[in-house]
Amino acid sequence: MLKEGVNRLRGQVRIRVECAFPERVLNVCAARDLAFWDLEWESAEAFSCRLSRADCRVLRRCAEKLDCRITVLRREGAPYFLRRFRCRPALVTGLVGCVLALFLGSFFVWDFQVTGNETVPTERILRALEQQGVGLGSFGFSLDGEEIRNYVLLEIPELSWIAVNVSGCRAMVQVRERIIPPEPVNEKAPTNVVARRAGLVLEMRALNGVACVLKGASVAEGQLLISGVSDTGTFGARMLPGMGSVRARTWYSLTTKIPLTAVEKRYTGEKKTAVSLILGKRRVKFFANSSIEAGKYDKITKRTPWRLFGVPLPVTWVTETCRFYETQPVTRDRLQAERLGEQILTEQLAAAVSPYGAIRSTLCSARERNGVLEVTLTAECVEEIGKTVPIYTEETAGA
Repeated sequence: MLKEGVNRLRGQVRIRVECAFPERVLNVCAARDLAFWDLEWESAEAFSCRLSRADCRVLRRCAEKLDCRITVLRREGAPYFLRRFRCRPALVTGLVGCVLALFLGSFFVWDFQVTGNETVPTERILRALEQQGVGLGSFGFSLDGEEIRNYVLLEIPELSWIAVNVSGCRAMVQVRERIIPPEPVNEKAPTNVVARRAGLVLEMRALNGVACVLKGASVAEGQLLISGVSDTGTFGARMLPGMGSVRARTWYSLTTKIPLTAVEKRYTGEKKTAVSLILGKRRVKFFANSSIEAGKYDKITKRTPWRLFGVPLPVTWVTETCRFYETQPVTRDRLQAERLGEQILTEQLAAAVSPYGAIRSTLCSARERNGVLEVTLTAECVEEIGKTVPIYTEETAGA
């Protein structure tokens, strides 16, 4: 593979040799140290092979004494390819300029790839890097990794580590997000555990303090479940940090209204397309007026980065398509509106219950009033209802 690349780079010739005694030609090649390959016998008096340009010229001079005929079948390689542009200096200049620009552009950063971030947006990381001077067109060898790391970690405290590795035209940004430790519990501060919402107690676990309700009791919102005040019986009361777990059955009733008359959009078939070219940070528009006629439309933007032999270029082709539509009133089906309302209420219920427990059962009902469908979702859940609240004493009030 390497020899083939070298031969094509310096140029090679495919020839046909016709001679009454072709073995003489092969003996001359061996005596003159002329390298040939890809030998194919076409007949007893003719064969074809490949030689380099210089060896082909030597063989032609020797063939005059051997009474043989040499025919060039094909010329291959870079010298013959570049010879075609002898009469086209502008094309040669453009080709050389393109290669030179590609070579020089490989020392600058034209593409970013951010990995390792889950909660911190990629745009925020790139904005912090740009404030430090690391953006499109930055010289790759001038980037100071330690200085960049110190600045970005101060700018984005949610990150614990960042590294910028430049490979050609691409900057690989690797980050690690900081793991926020939970807030420590002050075991010396007196607290009570009260009901976050009403329910039927299924399980009571008092880790510290005095349990004020029993299993099977119904509690109201704000009712005391675990008291941090313990009666010693002889020396008064003792203040404790009330802690524990109280699981209970809870009930929810959520309601939403879905209008049975809605507005639907329908596309008219009219489109307007505007194209532009982004060179680095500058945008070149290929349309006279960027304003769009009055009307309602959906705008679809498609960005196509350009690459040359897999190397990213600082060029992006942008196509913006505007699809115009008209709105018209439509009547919703009752069943469809009821399903939509149930979906909305189920998502709302899941967001409220998921941090504390799980949904056990749901029941959905609906009734129509004045063109509006009122959907009600009733649910039974099992969740943690205990909430810790501080006990304010005279010392606390004075502090």
